Amino acid sequence: MTSIDRVYLCTCEGSMEVDPETARKATGAAKAIEVRALCDSDVDRAEAAAQSGTTLVACGQMTALFEEIWEDTEGDAALVTVDIRDRAGWTDAGRATAKQTALLAEAMLTPPTTPTRDIVSEGTTLILGRDEAALDVARALSERLAVTCILPSAPDLLQAETDFDLALGQLASASGALGAFTIRVSNFQTQRFGGRGSVTFNAPIESATSNCDIVIDLRGEGPLFPADHKREGYLRADPGEPLAVSRLVDQAAQYQGVFEQPLYIRYDETICAHSRASKTGCTRCLDVCPTGAILPVGDHVSIDPAICAGCGACAAVCPSGAASFDDPPVQFLFQRLRTLASTYREHASDRPHALFHDAYGTEIIALSARHGRGLPTNVIPVEVPNVEGVGHAELMAALGVGFDTATILTGPKSDTSVIAGQIELAHALSAPASGDRFKLVQPLDPDSLEAALAGEQPAPISANAILPSGGRRNVTRLAVSALSGDAISSPLPLPKGAPYGAVAIDGDACTLCLACVSLCPVGALGDSPDKPQVRFQETACLQCGICASACPETAISLVPQMNLSNEALTYRVLNEEDPFECIECGKPFGVKSTIERIVSKLEGNHWMYTSSDNSKLIQMCDDCRVNAQYHQENSPFAMGERPAVRTTDDYLKDRKPN
Repeated sequence: MTSIDRVYLCTCEGSMEVDPETARKATGAAKAIEVRALCDSDVDRAEAAAQSGTTLVACGQMTALFEEIWEDTEGDAALVTVDIRDRAGWTDAGRATAKQTALLAEAMLTPPTTPTRDIVSEGTTLILGRDEAALDVARALSERLAVTCILPSAPDLLQAETDFDLALGQLASASGALGAFTIRVSNFQTQRFGGRGSVTFNAPIESATSNCDIVIDLRGEGPLFPADHKREGYLRADPGEPLAVSRLVDQAAQYQGVFEQPLYIRYDETICAHSRASKTGCTRCLDVCPTGAILPVGDHVSIDPAICAGCGACAAVCPSGAASFDDPPVQFLFQRLRTLASTYREHASDRPHALFHDAYGTEIIALSARHGRGLPTNVIPVEVPNVEGVGHAELMAALGVGFDTATILTGPKSDTSVIAGQIELAHALSAPASGDRFKLVQPLDPDSLEAALAGEQPAPISANAILPSGGRRNVTRLAVSALSGDAISSPLPLPKGAPYGAVAIDGDACTLCLACVSLCPVGALGDSPDKPQVRFQETACLQCGICASACPETAISLVPQMNLSNEALTYRVLNEEDPFECIECGKPFGVKSTIERIVSKLEGNHWMYTSSDNSKLIQMCDDCRVNAQYHQENSPFAMGERPAVRTTDDYLKDRKPN
């Protein structure tokens, strides 16, 4: 929690209303001061505040100016800025004191540090082109970067290029990211510098590999990578659009140096439910990753941090928490939601509505505030790095902490299929609250955003707010329980593929081989040391499907649901049988029906079990079976009588002459 000495509330030349007293209480500051134009006529106040202490300036637009003032002032004074004008000031819906106070309280939270890694790019650039446009880019960049340009064939009247490397070849494959691209080219031919007339090339090499830091794609074809706009260091433009090509040149020049990349995803392979014993289970992260950064590796998956763009979709769908978003962690988002909702409800009679958005949404909201109606006073914007990372757990947490609805604002490049699936699951989980609580909006302009938010809202939720502690699964269950109260006596049905549910076993088909128990990655399925039994704890089940794929009798099926009863917290028996009792010692072993079935199939039907006592061996425990085999007639284990032990006298006697 950030400690604040003073708060400056700028009314932006009187264009918005503020309440210094509520702001002071929300931030815990010694004083809150209302000013008219802190970046202009009241700038002297900012300069004075920069001398000591920690100051919160409620202005986002002029953050760069205030940071410059603080940097130019000697001392250890600290600055915090937060935008309340676009999000809670400029609106025609009335006074937004409660929302302003909530946003100020949120600004007091200190986000945890995100782990990072360094990416080194020396500026080695590979240009893949088709015509003169690629050569022009190579010439423009050759003064700043080490450039190689590869064309599929030589243009007419081609002149020798000495400022960069020129070659011919056909693209075979591409992989990697900024600072570590690997490009393979077939029929590779390097430029020859001697001779008269057009440039000639050396004899082709069947295959060549280029390791480079930056790739510029001017082929005029499809992208080399999935979600290419998220692949750092890969720049692509249509060679027929001069403006796009010129912009690309400027971008490429900025990709040289040492860059700090956040490690967006924290991954724990020990709890990954992808596979066990070559039986594939959960593939949710593999299905939604837009960049191809996730690949299967044995019983788990691997996430390449160089390719990962930090969309967070894998964390949103991961049922076990093996992949969790770490920029910042989801627990910090839960804390933000709780702070926003609780602070708002302290200063307003109604309940707030959450609006999740990323950088695209920030721009749309700002345009709506400046030129349109602005956000309603009860709609609180919650900015996240990427909206694809907002899953059902985050949506349910919003309802659980005190929001009435949650809307996800997506941009043109957002993967709405992932979001739509998570909203569908959240709708099923929030069924006890009734009403359409979640919405996905794709506004192309401020007007469409305002229209989407102006619709009729469902009835307010009467449930008490939860404390969102623990992981995503735990918070989801807490939220559903709070919304349900005592109204739900049977499990909530969920859509196919939901990460919550039960396992159903066909007792007639199950032989209690316990393959499902041995392969369950989270221990949701268990056995008993006393008798043949399959036990199940529903809250632990991830619905990964490994048990179903491993069952040799296909006796297992998944039942997606949310069971809120106490029964789901403990083990219950899914299938059991009496053990078979050894015919020799009476010790229980195996499964009675299985032993009897084996005996009936073999006795009298197989030569080894005809006119012999071999069928009795099947009905014995391990100890008795070994004992019987050892003592039976013609036993291969019998070795005859044991010879007498020889003593020293025996050896001496053998030495005496006859």
